[in-house]
Amino acid sequence: MFKKKFIGICGSLRKNSRNMGLLRAAAEAMPEGASLEIADITNIPLYREDMTKPDSVEHLARQVREADGIVLAVAEYNYSYAPALKNALDWLSREKGELLAGKTCAMMGAAGGMGSSRAQYHLRQVCVYLDLRVLNKPEVFANAFSDAFAADGSASDSESGAQLRANVASLMQVLCARV
Repeated sequence: MFKKKFIGICGSLRKNSRNMGLLRAAAEAMPEGASLEIADITNIPLYREDMTKPDSVEHLARQVREADGIVLAVAEYNYSYAPALKNALDWLSREKGELLAGKTCAMMGAAGGMGSSRAQYHLRQVCVYLDLRVLNKPEVFANAFSDAFAADGSASDSESGAQLRANVASLMQVLCARV
């Protein structure tokens, strides 16, 4: 049986990140025959054109190259997406062969207020340039300060947490169907 492999990238580096919790929920919700590996971008230095590509970037590029698609957990900082995610995408955009071009991509995010909707819409503009094939629906925007999340950032056992897991599972179903 063909196994679909996806890579998840979290824009938040914070301990107990709700966005990392969303990626964990996505990994648990992957349909049969599919898996989600969560990338670690904590050691990726700020992009500099004159810098030799570090091993951490080489590892991330290999993970993306081997993946059938990408899942982005989009944290919102000042109405935009987090600098850690921007930095990872900047490094990946410099890979030979346009590594990101044509890859199917799903987005989800947790933040205050409107649950990273502004950040996701901003990131979609960048994804157009990178030629990522971003799913339009279902959209997953979660309020990071709701009872849908436990203290460790994972989806809680509350009714809101169950609904959040269902929304993430729905997104993963659509992602797997498109790849």
